[in-house]
Amino acid sequence: MPEGHSVHRITRQFERNFVGHVVHASSPQGRFAEGASDLDGRRMTDARAVGKQMFLGFEGDRWLRVHLGMYGAWDFAGDILMDATIASSNGRMGQTNQKGTFLEGPNPDAVVLDAAGENSITSIGAPRRTRLRMSESEREGDELETFPPEPVGQVRVRLLTDTVVADLRGPTACEVLDPAQVEQVVDRLGPDPLIDDGPEAEERFTNVVRRKPTPIGLLLMDQNVVSGIGNVYRAELLFRAKQNPHTPGRLVPEEHVRHLWHDWAKLLRIGVETGQMMTMDDLDDEAWRAAMANRADRHWVYKREGLPCRVCGTNIAMEEMAGRKLYWCPYCQA
Repeated sequence: MPEGHSVHRITRQFERNFVGHVVHASSPQGRFAEGASDLDGRRMTDARAVGKQMFLGFEGDRWLRVHLGMYGAWDFAGDILMDATIASSNGRMGQTNQKGTFLEGPNPDAVVLDAAGENSITSIGAPRRTRLRMSESEREGDELETFPPEPVGQVRVRLLTDTVVADLRGPTACEVLDPAQVEQVVDRLGPDPLIDDGPEAEERFTNVVRRKPTPIGLLLMDQNVVSGIGNVYRAELLFRAKQNPHTPGRLVPEEHVRHLWHDWAKLLRIGVETGQMMTMDDLDDEAWRAAMANRADRHWVYKREGLPCRVCGTNIAMEEMAGRKLYWCPYCQA
């Protein structure tokens, strides 16, 4: 399932490529025909993400709400304005944000590279006629021969401008809302630190967790408690905090709860900027490059059941918690 960083990155693509443009909307599979007709011919005015929910604003106070769920994905095609891949002077790979700045701040010695390793500082944001699938992971496809391409598979909604098309497949939710309905949805969600990492959001998260008898391993997955955390980030955040996932929220020390909030803000930002759920710190350059290339080198405990803990050597455990797989170290997180 796409986690919070993925949805924020998809929203960035809409900000770059659709906001400000008149959009032609259709439903090739037919299941969203009425909603698409309502949006068709309107200019996109906004693109927002809150946790795993995304909202695309259109003229006339129309909002398209999308929740990708387990299987949803957006496929972009056309002259896509892409983020440029960068490498700083220490060789670490990341991506620019929309202003072309670096994850850890501008580096005067930085070298800007594209995916082929060529210096591309002058081409940041230059459109490439290509395909791009965005879900839990991102994959660039072949160069387009014709535009727009024919819809492939069960496309719930197609959004099309003169230069870019976005096809949505397999979402859990896809509906047109008015501003009041959007507000109702957002009000039910827990805080998203990428939108608000201030003291009020921290207090809201801390107070909710500290009064719940529910295990902290479940609370972190509850989108009404905190937005955007899924199975990967849940496992990694708890390991990084050395927190037993079965401890009731109200028994988790307050300083641990606040640490979880700040660590989530940190990991979410890294995920949005790099496109990877990078959860390991203090890697040397070689280890960083390996981790960016391979999930098996990127995480402390996720999908490492039966393997020795990277810290203590105890075998990583995997169990079911509310129908989802939970990975943790029984020693480090005792």
